Amino acid sequence: MILQLEEDCLNVYRKKVEQTRKQKADLLQAMSLGEAEIEKILSALGERESFSRVEKLGGTLIEQLAKLEPVLDDLRRRRDERINEFLAVQLHIVRLQAEISGTINHGDPAAPLVDETDLSTGRLAELKTQLNELQTEKNLRLQKIDSQIKCINEMCNMMSLDLKKTLYEVHPSFVELERIKSMSISDSTLDRLAGKLHALNQEKKQRLRKLQDLGSTLIELWSLMDTPLDEQKCFDHVTSLISVSPNTVMPQGCLAHDLIEKVEVEVKRLKHLKASKMKELVLKKMTQLEEIYRSVHMHIDSDHEWQILTELIDSGRADLSELLTDMDDRIAEARDLALSRKDILEKVEKWTSATEEEGWLGEYEGDQNRYNAGRGAHINLKRAEKARVLVSKIPSLLENLTTKVKAWEKEKGMSFMYDKASSVTKCSFQTNMFQFANFILIM
Repeated sequence: MILQLEEDCLNVYRKKVEQTRKQKADLLQAMSLGEAEIEKILSALGERESFSRVEKLGGTLIEQLAKLEPVLDDLRRRRDERINEFLAVQLHIVRLQAEISGTINHGDPAAPLVDETDLSTGRLAELKTQLNELQTEKNLRLQKIDSQIKCINEMCNMMSLDLKKTLYEVHPSFVELERIKSMSISDSTLDRLAGKLHALNQEKKQRLRKLQDLGSTLIELWSLMDTPLDEQKCFDHVTSLISVSPNTVMPQGCLAHDLIEKVEVEVKRLKHLKASKMKELVLKKMTQLEEIYRSVHMHIDSDHEWQILTELIDSGRADLSELLTDMDDRIAEARDLALSRKDILEKVEKWTSATEEEGWLGEYEGDQNRYNAGRGAHINLKRAEKARVLVSKIPSLLENLTTKVKAWEKEKGMSFMYDKASSVTKCSFQTNMFQFANFILIM
């Protein structure tokens, strides 16, 4: 019985020892796992610290494990916080990369995987630097888009185009009222936006050039047909753009398609009116040419000229614009010629006046009753005194006139005509003054 009891006691002891050994092994394994996890977390956090501080605490395994658990819990909390921080930065990076690449339009990007083996502050700083660079890139793109949209807005205002429709053609996100998704900043969107801006700029230049041509045509037609200023004022907004540079900011609606059509209709109307009035204008220019010739005693075969003009206009073979330009050139030439004859005509007028006084003086001196004390005798006497002085100047007047005419003929290379008569230089001034006087008087 005693041996049996000893055996039972030994068995109980052995079980207790085995349990104690297993408990110790479990505690040692828990301590090892805990320390390994601590080492792993600290390595991931970049904080390689010694665990001697845990060993130096002393005490039983249970006491040491109890002291290790708070440290491990704290490290786990710090690790989880760092993971969340990494996840937030990486998610922001992925989203910005998707916005820049344009893949965000296909759905939100998948959540990135965090490398839990490297949670150091250095790696986090690198990711934040990358994030800042991407954010800067996004801001620059947004500024560029904002600047280009402002330019597009200005051109749409000038050309009366629908801004929303224009921007929607580039990307719907530019006109979405509810910003569920951010504005597209991808390379393809920026390219489309730049292309739209270029196209609108070309359209603006084309419209401006067309409107400037129409404005110049309007001014030409107004000048040609003496259009009243009140009618011209209706198109001041068009003519004011003639000298405007394409890069100048212009008033709203100044390049609208409706406005250009309105100007085109007006130009078409004026051209039709011009065609109907061109004959009248040409004939009016011919009358003006005749008046210039007549005013300076230059001869023009009016009947022949009128006949030629009428035949040309009625036949329809002549370009009326060229004909009108030719008439303007002839009028300008006639004015220059008339201006060059002005000095000679003034001297002819003085010489003619002197010869007339000479004739009157001859009649006066042949009158036997000129000294009778009658009414007006003293007036005739004074006139006779002035006439004698004037007649004494006839030779010098004639000489000066001859010199002027010869100089004019030499300069112009043509004879000086007085109405239909031949040049006065073909008369003998020195030898037959009375013949020239009679010649002038007859003319």
